[in-house]
Amino acid sequence: MQHPELLDVFRALANENRQAILFQVFSDKQDHTVGEIAERVGLAQSTTSEHLSILRRAGLLQSEKVDREVRYRVNKQTVNQVLIQLQNWLTCC
Repeated sequence: MQHPELLDVFRALANENRQAILFQVFSDKQDHTVGEIAERVGLAQSTTSEHLSILRRAGLLQSEKVDREVRYRVNKQTVNQVLIQLQNWLTCC
């Protein structure tokens, strides 16, 4: 049985830059702008935006427009669901 949402998460995390964005940048549990994220991971803003879009489409990030800036944060609900699915999958046999 396939889990499309899990596959999307795995695809999103298959890139080292996206891993760095998710694990390094958001480990402080704060919201961040594209500029802040780009600076922290050492990528151009356009490249960072592309990676953020992929993480958001996979459900790992949420975004919210505040004034002129878009702020990103971890989608805790999706992360928890993925962890539960992985745990179920690993303990099923």
